[in-house]
Amino acid sequence: MGYICKKNMERVRFAPSPTGPLHIGGLRTALINYIYARKNNGIFIVRVEDTDLARKVEGSEKYIFDSLKWCGIEADESAVNGGEFGPYRQSERKDIYKKYINVLIEKGLAYYAYDSAEDLMDARKEAESKGDAFKYGANNRSLFSNSLTCSDKENNKLLALGTYVVRLKVDGTNDVVCQDMVRGEINVNEKELEDKILMKADGMPTYHFANVVDDHLMKITTVIRGEEWLPSLPIHQLLYQAFEWDAPKFMHLPLILNPGGKGKLSKRDGDKHGYPVFPLPWRDSKGYIDFGFLPEAHINYIAQLGWSVGDQEIMSLEEMIAQFEVDNIQKGGARFDFDKAKWVNQQHLGKIGAGELMSRFHSYFEEAIKALGDRTIDAVEMIYDRLITLEDITNELACFYTHPKEYNEKSLKRLEKVDGMQIASLLKATVSTSGVDRLKEEIVKMADEYEISMGGFMQVLRVCVVGALSGPDLVPLCQIIGKDVTLERINRFLEHIKS
Repeated sequence: MGYICKKNMERVRFAPSPTGPLHIGGLRTALINYIYARKNNGIFIVRVEDTDLARKVEGSEKYIFDSLKWCGIEADESAVNGGEFGPYRQSERKDIYKKYINVLIEKGLAYYAYDSAEDLMDARKEAESKGDAFKYGANNRSLFSNSLTCSDKENNKLLALGTYVVRLKVDGTNDVVCQDMVRGEINVNEKELEDKILMKADGMPTYHFANVVDDHLMKITTVIRGEEWLPSLPIHQLLYQAFEWDAPKFMHLPLILNPGGKGKLSKRDGDKHGYPVFPLPWRDSKGYIDFGFLPEAHINYIAQLGWSVGDQEIMSLEEMIAQFEVDNIQKGGARFDFDKAKWVNQQHLGKIGAGELMSRFHSYFEEAIKALGDRTIDAVEMIYDRLITLEDITNELACFYTHPKEYNEKSLKRLEKVDGMQIASLLKATVSTSGVDRLKEEIVKMADEYEISMGGFMQVLRVCVVGALSGPDLVPLCQIIGKDVTLERINRFLEHIKS
């Protein structure tokens, strides 16, 4: 692996479940783990938590690793590149979980529960009818079928059937004191907790049990995860105490909220408002790569959803690592803003340079290169400041090698203030005789001679050449496309006006 696991070395893990694509929230969690590890000269691990076999989605594990790779987040240990603390897929660690569940049962800190789904549903409905939340725990476990209420003979019989789960035995009287690096001390009384299922009927562990065992065995020193797992922290603390293990430090990141700030960001929000929530395409959903985002810009934006460094907003991954401090993580949710994400992308595009842009993203320029050849770099320099995403490249360059397919109605309306037909005819005559090398000087002469504003000439020429009143610097554009193409576009405009 190229490193030695030293005592007190920081070890963090990102532990996704392959139940679907990697969402912005999951990617932000992976990124903060990675930044924290690099900041502290530690180890970043990717562990696949695939114990929920019913919800496992084919292809999602590969998607997760492909997304991390696109973002420049490389694991030191993972299910892909291995490591000395593997296996790194929970589905391959069943024997390990069986060993440790038996430890808790033998210590009397976990027990078998044989209740049917129907019995639990009836109990839940009864509690809800009284306005209570159903909790299977110290207050009512004696009313259910489990190894604490059954005789030895009944236990043996029910165990032989194999239709049981294993639950954590919560005392129900003590306070559980937890520490979170963002929120400080969290104090919960055990009577508020239920006897969580640790091992399911299919022999697979639940998230609560498997992640505590794995984090201990993989020597995880800091658990960084989303705020949605904060209510589980007391249960995990009890598990560490039951095993008499030292608990790692915990850091729970704030939720990423939808643009309205009224709920967690979801794919539904993205579909409704037209922005992606995945880094790469997933089935019928586009990713940020499809919207023309740079990976460095994407991680720059999502890293600062809930974390910031003063007024500095545009940072490379190296700069984020250097400046990361836990104290700068906010407690409240972070509202997602797609316009801000695009602005961040625009700033990163502006730092690349036209030549590097063409080299890195050659496919976006193939049509322009075919039409313009060596002049392509000049065209790119002209549209460079207008780019917000890579997707804008095609639209912005199109005017260099494609005649206007139509003329913007608002632009034509503006030309009613000047004699578009007369000015276009004058431009045609000038380009025919003088070309485009001294086009600006010729237009200045005509404006003076015919007492027509310079702006009027430029507006008409722009609509002739581009089809609208916005676009790249006009005279250099004409010089790149040349005399013949400029003249053809003026003629097309005149034909449009006549018709």
